[in-house]
Amino acid sequence: MASPGSIWRRALIFCHRWLGIVGSLLLLTWFVSGIVLVYAGMPALDPADRLARLSPLDLSTATVGVGEVAVTVGFTPRRILVGMLGERPVYRLAGSGGWTTVFADTGEQLDGLSREGALGVARQFAPEHADTATYDRRMVEPDQWTLQSLAFFPLHRITLNDPAGTVLYVSEPTAEPVMRTTSAARRWAYAGAVLHWLYFTPLRANVGLWSNVVIWLSIFGCLLCLSGVVIGLLTLGTRGHRFASPYSGLMRWHHYAGLVFGLVTFTWTFSGALSMEPWSWHPGTEPRRSQAEVVAGGLPRLGVLTPPHLRAGLEVLADGFRAREIDVLHFLGVPYGLALDPTPLGEMSGLPNTLAPLGQHGPRQRLVALDGRAPAAFERFEADAFSALPEAVMPGVRVLDQTWLRTYDNYYYDRGGRRRLPVLRVRYDDPQQTWLYFDPYRGSIVRKEERSTRINRWLYHGLHSLDFPFLYGHRPLWDIVVVVLSLGGIAVSVTPIRQGWRRVLRHAVRLVGR
Repeated sequence: MASPGSIWRRALIFCHRWLGIVGSLLLLTWFVSGIVLVYAGMPALDPADRLARLSPLDLSTATVGVGEVAVTVGFTPRRILVGMLGERPVYRLAGSGGWTTVFADTGEQLDGLSREGALGVARQFAPEHADTATYDRRMVEPDQWTLQSLAFFPLHRITLNDPAGTVLYVSEPTAEPVMRTTSAARRWAYAGAVLHWLYFTPLRANVGLWSNVVIWLSIFGCLLCLSGVVIGLLTLGTRGHRFASPYSGLMRWHHYAGLVFGLVTFTWTFSGALSMEPWSWHPGTEPRRSQAEVVAGGLPRLGVLTPPHLRAGLEVLADGFRAREIDVLHFLGVPYGLALDPTPLGEMSGLPNTLAPLGQHGPRQRLVALDGRAPAAFERFEADAFSALPEAVMPGVRVLDQTWLRTYDNYYYDRGGRRRLPVLRVRYDDPQQTWLYFDPYRGSIVRKEERSTRINRWLYHGLHSLDFPFLYGHRPLWDIVVVVLSLGGIAVSVTPIRQGWRRVLRHAVRLVGR
């Protein structure tokens, strides 16, 4: 009679064997696509390129204020962009139902975008391809590359017919390009991000189904990896040799590779499940609405955003500054206009943008008050403006400390160095152990960390992206570690495939014979 330990071991081997027949292909796909994803993500319209291609902002013909426009559209916008549509100034307003565009010279809403109008927007955006651009189709459902652009639908798809195979997607509500893809970007995305994230359009379009599929496949992968590690340790040296494998051929290589890389394979699979924030186990890093409203100073003051006030602010910004668009924000009850100059900060300092100091990448910015006071442009709010905010956003909670960070910490960081510095970090003595990061460049809370989100940062970003302080800021060392570990995972995944499917065929033949 077999002992309980022997029965348990056989059951474990049986489960691992049959889980691995399908799971090895899944893990192999994740590892190969993960290497591609290190160097090529999903196609996107680069914000800096978008900004550089915008028409210069001209408010000389504006006659209608933002307050009047808000009454016309029937909602209080959560974001306001002042820009151009052709030769006319417009307000682009974001609400709960998406975006709405209103002409600032007449107060009329943009009522759709014709085929010719969309083609004209694309030609103005890419004048170098104006002669070859052709209209493709109007989209009311997302394709592979516009799954995260639902707020801008419907879209018009424009093909530029250039050597790069560029396709532009023009939003009908905003009348501006919101996505750009090229042939190379699409190919690499299919090989990387689409496979890695299981980002297939029919599946991803159903967010709930897609999320559950990724979570449960990751749990399936975790069971496969853990059972393999346990079996590998139990069977090591069972033939009398202390560190010898009892298997031969590719299965011996699978045994040894699993012992070396099995645990890393498990941590990558486990952290991949956490990328989906399963079962909402942590609150996220966005500040609470009440906290954001305290910093903004209550409800937005739209009535003061009149054409004269906007023009006065633009005139101040125009002094040596190429403003293409104004992003309206509120700080302590005062509306401000934030404008960006396409000239990168690094180039202004005489350095290539890739060599600029941390937080000094990206375009230049300026802020100006838009409430009618004597305007003066500045880069960021002074530190004194934040002196009373730490207590105000969390009343009755003791502040443990507050620090102006001039280098990234473990939670506010960016491998590309594009997040602005300095930021004010405030730590609180509440049950959630809250940390808030105040951004002087936008006058807002840019990040909220709690105990659970800090744990998630290490379990997800740390284990999945290897975002450890000693590693993520040092390339190509980070690349070498990621690629080597991924190759180890590929070895673990590919070595049992032949043996596993031969077993499936043998069982299939037996069933057919019966």
